[in-house]
Parts: sequence; structure tokens; C-alpha cells
Amino acid sequence: MTEELELLRQADPVSADEGPWRDRPLTARAEARLQALTADAAPRRRPHAVRRRRLVMGLTAVSAAAVAALALTFSGAGSSPAVAAPLALSLHADSPSVPLDVLARKAEARARAAGPGDGPRRGSHLQSWYMSMESGPDADPPVTVPEERITRWNDDGSGSELVVATDPRHPGRPVIHDNDGRWQTVSDGKVLHRKTYPAGSEAQHSGLASRTRPSTDPAALREQLSWLYGGPDGVRTTPQLLSALSSFRQEWTPGPRETAAVVRMLADAGGLRQAGKVTDRLGRHGLAYVYDGPDGATNSTRQMVILDPRTGELLGLEITFTKDEPDFRIKAGEVMSYEAWMP
Repeated sequence: MTEELELLRQADPVSADEGPWRDRPLTARAEARLQALTADAAPRRRPHAVRRRRLVMGLTAVSAAAVAALALTFSGAGSSPAVAAPLALSLHADSPSVPLDVLARKAEARARAAGPGDGPRRGSHLQSWYMSMESGPDADPPVTVPEERITRWNDDGSGSELVVATDPRHPGRPVIHDNDGRWQTVSDGKVLHRKTYPAGSEAQHSGLASRTRPSTDPAALREQLSWLYGGPDGVRTTPQLLSALSSFRQEWTPGPRETAAVVRMLADAGGLRQAGKVTDRLGRHGLAYVYDGPDGATNSTRQMVILDPRTGELLGLEITFTKDEPDFRIKAGEVMSYEAWMP
């Protein structure tokens, strides 16, 4: 049997390490679709925090508070409760909004002034709030897992990865952590993962996407996102494009030219409406653009893209529920996931 299995693996034309069908964790969107396809009456636990890591991928599901953040006390560091659920960002509705086309032109002007050394950088710096949830009559409330993740790759193939349990909204407080399927709290700033790689390591520890330099042409960039991060259908819809954009951003930190291509790509995508100004979870001021059309699964989410008003750089992506999901103890308006990108 072992020999037959090995023959089957060798005959598989799809690489497990590279390309859009490589082995990797499901995104939150993929999780939701899988959940919709496999839904049944039996209670079951949803997989733990679907992390949009680019040492992983993914947006994750769902917050546990209807009006205020849910406070849960777990075993672990300290006696203070760890705050589990971030609230959805509030839009400054009375502030003037900026059309995406206008912001794209501003980003393009900045790109034209960029120097030769202002290119993209492999790796990313991400603060995330991802959710884990259960379904069924005895399901526990959903739990949000906050983490900061820094990935860097250098020209010689050396690199580093760092993951820290932290929630910048509540400095010094214990942070929820999934310890092999058991929720516990750890000290703020606890290092969950640290790894350094010597020169020449990147080819072994990163995929094709992190070695494919992003295009500075909007149409070509969208095509890249489609075959690198899209599924069998590519990125035909705006939700698929936003999911691929998040995955791309976890592989690369764009320079001015790539940023201009991203903003123009979003302006041409359709379905993103200008929603005004917003202050993100790191205290930065941004312009919000919202997609609240069909999401391809249960049509129960709203997606918000937050861009820097001066440069067009991607500051954050927020997904919230627009419908109640009783099986998962979810209420409309609760946060599914939030990603905040830093230089």
C-alpha cells in the first residue's frame, strides 16, 4: 500500500508547495464556504482561529459580543480578563469621502516620483484579530485571537519569522492564545514563534508567491493575484480579489509603484463604495471603502478596505457579519476578522 500511495503522489500534477493549489490553511472565506456545503444538524467544533498568515493565509470568522466586547477568563497568565472581541470600526460619516479614482491618481503621482530603491520588500508586518467558533446547541461563544506577525526575507535568501501574542488596544493585559486546542491567556508580548533562516533558505521555506515579484501594472497584478492566490475560479469577484489581496500582502510589502497598481486595481474592480474616513485599531486615519454585495457563500458579510489618504497604502481589511448566524452564536454587526498592515 505504501508503494501505491507514493506512486499516486508522484502522479499528482499539482505541487504541494507552489502555486494556487499548494497545501495551506483555509481562508475564512473558504472556511465559510466549506461550512455552507457541509452543514448538517450535528454539533461540531470549527477549526481554531483561521489565521491569515502568509506563513499562512486567511481571514477568520467572528466576534462574540453584541453590544460590548465579550470578556473571557481562561487559565494562564494573570487574573485580569482578556478582552475577546473587537468592535467594528466606526465610520466618520460626516467627513468627506474620496473616490477611489482620485486616490489612485494620487498614488500614481507618488509612484512616478519613486526612486529605483523604492521597490517592494519581501515579507510583511501584520497585527491581526482572527476568530474561532463552534456550532451546535452546546457551542461555546466565539473567541478572537490577537497576534502580531513579522516576516522578512532578504536578497541572500536569509530571513526571519516572529509571532507575538498582543492586542495593542489593551497594552499590558493578558492575551487569549490557542494552546493545542485549549484556550488560555498568556502575558502581553509573549513570543509564540521565533525562527531565523540562514542565507539560501528562502527557496525551502517560502512558496512561489513570495518569490514572484509583484507587477506594477494593475491588470497584470490582478492576473498575478488570480493564479497565485485564487482558487480554480481565480479572482472574478471583488470578494475574491480582496481575499487574494490580503494573501499577497502577507507575502510582500509593496513600494509606491505596487501600491499605485493596487489602488487602481481596486478602483477598476467595481462594487467598492466610498464610505468616509475612519480611525483604525492602531490609531491611524484612513479612507474606508466598503463592499456589501454578494460574497459568494452565505451572503452575510461586509468587507471594508482602509487606505492611507496620502499614499493609498493598504492599512487594513475588516470583515463583519451582516446577518445573524445562530448556529455559531453570531449576531449581525459583529466582527469576523481584522488585519492591520504596518511597514
